[in-house]
Amino acid sequence: MELRHLQHFVAVAEDQHFTRAAERLMVSQSGLSASIRALERELQTPLFVRTTRRVTLTEAGRALLAEAERVLAQVRAAHEAVAAVQGVLRGTLALGTEQCIAGVDTARLLAGFRRRHPDVEIRLRQAGSGALAEEVAAGRLDLAFAVRSPGDAEQLTAVPLTAEPMVLLCHPGHRLAVAGAAVTPENLGEEVFVDFHPDWGPRRITDAAFAAAGVRRTVALEVNDVHSLLDLVEQNLGVAVVPRHFRHKRAALAALPVKGTGEAVYRTVALLPPPSATSPAARALMTLLEAEPSSGGA
Repeated sequence: MELRHLQHFVAVAEDQHFTRAAERLMVSQSGLSASIRALERELQTPLFVRTTRRVTLTEAGRALLAEAERVLAQVRAAHEAVAAVQGVLRGTLALGTEQCIAGVDTARLLAGFRRRHPDVEIRLRQAGSGALAEEVAAGRLDLAFAVRSPGDAEQLTAVPLTAEPMVLLCHPGHRLAVAGAAVTPENLGEEVFVDFHPDWGPRRITDAAFAAAGVRRTVALEVNDVHSLLDLVEQNLGVAVVPRHFRHKRAALAALPVKGTGEAVYRTVALLPPPSATSPAARALMTLLEAEPSSGGA
């Protein structure tokens, strides 16, 4: 099994199209097709279901994709490690992060990294913590700033960044804001909630806390960005349970402590693969983060 066969296979799987994958790889379509056929012959099974419009992975193809991505990530890390020993950090830094993650100023950190390592290409992906953990585990990301949850892959290393309580945000005229007291899940069972998609860290924390309290809640307004959530709460269309630092983004909203949620604490971490698979670029970024604590603000 040759590395180029795996590279070709991953490209077709990502693009779901032979022509687009060939263009991206800068190889002929016939050569790409021959490479995939050689891989299928070696594994003695089809890897793609081909139609006139696109290609999709077979069950065997899906199993191979995860392993192929890990192998290619390890090969890339090996090349970058050799370059690092020679005194030059090259290659790619693939970083993932949730929006408005606490404990690190991502833009400032990356700017400092670029000044120190101009030969490294920076790639940034923003997504929910669940997806980011999966991508680090699969080798598609070098590291991610995320909210750790028990469902994340056990092989990942989690470096703590910060921890803070969750609070309830609501319109200042809301009955709970007028009362001005701490709230519990039981107080909130009849409320309409604004929240993020289920993959986001704050949503996962809140869902788990309410489930542990045995309280069902209605998430009627589901968004995928922080400012939309704040806008909806400001218009009194619902309430939201969010990390405490979100309150500073919209001072007009009331913020109330949330009690009776056990371990409902917003804990952010840097997720990395095992040390043997951590790229030199990821190690350099973590060294910079640890050396510049002032970059880690909410």
